[in-house]
Order: sequence, then structure tokens, then C-alpha cells
Amino acid sequence: MISITLQQVMLFISTLSIAILSPGPAVIAVSQSAFALGRQRTLPYAWGLAVGASLWSVFALLGLTVIFRVLPWTYTVLKVAGGIYLIWVAWKMWKHAPDPLPDPAESHRGLSFWAGIALNLSNPKPALFYSSVLLAIFPAALTVMDKAAIYATALSVELGFYTALAFLMALPWPRRRYYASKFWIDRLAGLAIGLLGLTLILRY
Repeated sequence: MISITLQQVMLFISTLSIAILSPGPAVIAVSQSAFALGRQRTLPYAWGLAVGASLWSVFALLGLTVIFRVLPWTYTVLKVAGGIYLIWVAWKMWKHAPDPLPDPAESHRGLSFWAGIALNLSNPKPALFYSSVLLAIFPAALTVMDKAAIYATALSVELGFYTALAFLMALPWPRRRYYASKFWIDRLAGLAIGLLGLTLILRY
């Protein structure tokens, strides 16, 4: 039986919606993919990003942040590993910036669902966000059904955001702008993600 209230769920949705709008590596990556590849080939990647982000709410509900507090080195290891992965993604963007746009007929090309999950799992900071929000909004004692409802809410918000972003950035006007400046947009996207990865490693 679910014991959390509708008001608590709505507050959770509004808080998560505000937080998710802050630009990060996932927002940059899905935007760049939608510019270059279009909506159809970007959606699996966008959905992977959504699932990856929502998994941090599962980890928070299962008490991962308690492990971070008891064993701080585990959080440091995750941050460094995630930062290295983001820098690798950034290097790939930077390296392939001069490459020509893919042939529209090559419909099989695109970033995968699993690549999206990996990118959003590379940053453990959302686990701390989810943990603090859950503690602030919901009661300490949550049933299995409560946790399932909270996860379903988080997943719905994340899916809605990344799907909408993929649709928006694949519209003709943004894509025309991208075609005109592909090299510099890809280089700037790679630089931004690389800096976020470096920040993740260095910030304590």
C-alpha cells in the first residue's frame, strides 16, 4: 500500500523538474546528437540517458549515499571514474568534429540506449541530490510500494525531459544552425563535457 501523499509527489516532481533543467553533460550530449543525427536516431540515446539518471534515485532509495558517508573513498572512486569517462566522451566529440555529417540513408547509425545509461551513470552527484530531496520530502519509513512509486515518478520526469529535448533540438531550425557550424559546435560541446568531467574529478 502506498502511504506517500499526492502533495509530496507533486513537490518531488517540481523539484526534480527544476534541477533537471540545469545544463550538464547529458543535456549537451543529447542536444549534439539530435542536431547531427535527427530525432529518430537520437531517441534511444535520450531514453538511455533518462533511465541512467533515474537509476540514481534507486540507488538513493537503497541507501547508496549511506555508503558514501561511511566510506567516503567510494564516492571519490566513482567521481574519478565518471570524470575519466566524460573526458573520453569529450575527446571523441573533439576528435570527430571535422568529420562530415552522416549520410541520412545510414539509418542504423546513432548513439545507443546503453551509451545513454553509461553517460548519466558516470556522474554520481545525482545520487546525493536524490538522497537529499527524498529525505526532505518523504517520510523516513518508506514501503516497497512507496519506493516503486517514487522511482516511477522519477523515471517519468526524466523520460519526458530527454524525449522533449531530443524532439526540440531535432527541429529544422536548430539543425540548420548546426549544419552551418558543425565543427565549432562539436568542439565546444566536447570542451564543455571535458571541463565537466575534469571538474567532477577535482571538486571535493
